[in-house]
Amino acid sequence: MVKILTDANFEAETKNGVALVDFWATWCGPCRMQSPIIDELDEEIGDKVTFAKMDVDANPQTPSQFGIMGIPTLLIKKDGVVVEKLVGYHAKEMLEETLGKYI
Repeated sequence: MVKILTDANFEAETKNGVALVDFWATWCGPCRMQSPIIDELDEEIGDKVTFAKMDVDANPQTPSQFGIMGIPTLLIKKDGVVVEKLVGYHAKEMLEETLGKYI
């Protein structure tokens, strides 16, 4: 199941293994297109990757800390370190290929 992150739990939930965090907002059209892809990937490879979402309107501190200026933005972290920052909508195949480098 895709985790819902907040400013308070972001570091704790993304410090171990590989994590993909989807920074989004309810008013963002491309975010609504990206969300089902994140859900599909979670069902398929959620045992290898932690999938999480963070609403940027409700949690402004973390997006600011990582310089997130546009959404959707996907951060991929490995063992607590950001290894990829993907801005905009990304197709499932591209995300599978990118995540494959880290799992």
